[in-house]
Amino acid sequence: MNNAQKNIMFAVVWALVLPVFALSQISFWNAGAFAADGDSAGDEEKEKKEEIEDTEDSIKDLEKKLEKEQKELQEKQSVLGQLQSAVSSTQSAINKTQAAIKDAEETISRKEEEIKNLNEQIELKKAMLKSFLQQIYYIKSQPVISIVLAGENFRDVFSNADNLMTLEDKIMNISQDIAETKNQVERDKIELAETKKQHEEILDEKVGQKKDLVVQQVNVQEEVEEQEATVSELQEKLAELQADLSILTGKSFNAKDIKEAVEFASKNTGVPKGVLYGFLKMETNLGANTGQCTYKEVEKVAVARYKKYGSKYKKSIKLLYKRMDIFYDLVDDLGYSKNKKVSCSPSSYIGQGGAMGVAQFMSDVWKGYSSRIAAKTGHKTPDPWDLTDGVTAMAIKLRDAGATSDSKSAIKKASINYLGAFNENYYNGIVYWSKNYKKLFD
Repeated sequence: MNNAQKNIMFAVVWALVLPVFALSQISFWNAGAFAADGDSAGDEEKEKKEEIEDTEDSIKDLEKKLEKEQKELQEKQSVLGQLQSAVSSTQSAINKTQAAIKDAEETISRKEEEIKNLNEQIELKKAMLKSFLQQIYYIKSQPVISIVLAGENFRDVFSNADNLMTLEDKIMNISQDIAETKNQVERDKIELAETKKQHEEILDEKVGQKKDLVVQQVNVQEEVEEQEATVSELQEKLAELQADLSILTGKSFNAKDIKEAVEFASKNTGVPKGVLYGFLKMETNLGANTGQCTYKEVEKVAVARYKKYGSKYKKSIKLLYKRMDIFYDLVDDLGYSKNKKVSCSPSSYIGQGGAMGVAQFMSDVWKGYSSRIAAKTGHKTPDPWDLTDGVTAMAIKLRDAGATSDSKSAIKKASINYLGAFNENYYNGIVYWSKNYKKLFD
């Protein structure tokens, strides 16, 4: 075979082998790529599963810690209640002792006045006695013959003498009675003074006891407040973890419309759908009227009104700025503009605007409910303008106020709690729409 033939043969063989080799390489690399993708997906799934397990473990640990802290809080609150009762009882004893001391002082004062009057009576009787004794002495010192010579009647003379002697005896008896009464009053006064002294000693003892109890009460009160703060912090962390878990497991909920939001909130809180519709209708007309003012506009109107009505509204201005700061932090966290619209300042009474979203919560109130909302909706940072978060917040607040039925009494109590005061039109509107909410969607 010459060189030309060899070259042709080599070319033919290479043409046949090359495609097979290329296909084998492609298959090899594709298989590797698929394996890599499969491994990557498996790793992500594994990591997610581990993260869910870690979160669940953290929730269990927090729940145990929270249960322990709540138990300690209950014990401290019980001790505080006992101390408050003891302080109250001790104060009652102090009041009674002070009353007894005052009564003793008044009685002693009366006794002193009685002694003074008795002394005056004794002195008066002594003067009378002295005069009568002088007359008796004069009659007794006269000889009978002198009386006869003077022409006196024997019967009259001896009658006068007898009368004087009888009077003398009476005066002596009265004087003796007065003296005995005086002595008795003096003894009573001494006894009262001793009783007063005893009461004063008891008073000193009770005042000392009260001081000790008050010190204990203050210390336990501080411990209770610290424990409450710990419990609140744990509850907030627990809610955050529960929200994280909901997101990880895909259980967070986002309503598409008001009906879905009400259905979700009612199911998760026990507040009847009709009651929620009634409040939503009266608050924002089912979310149609959530406010048309910026917080700066609210501030301008509110401050002008407060200044007009004097210094007694300083606390209200302070609250206004506190709420404003919380509002700005909230919209910043949610990625909204500071000009996010809120309710305007009411024109019918002196008050603040600034209520947010479908539920019309003030920013400080929203902050207080935030962790509980997150635990229900699975949203780590609850949004007052989000239908799910807003309606859930309203439902939680209504449940706290006892609105777990659509009875008129339950709605009245809840309406006062939600609005801050009783308003007949507001209440009647809620009652009507709670029974006729289906008409809202006809």
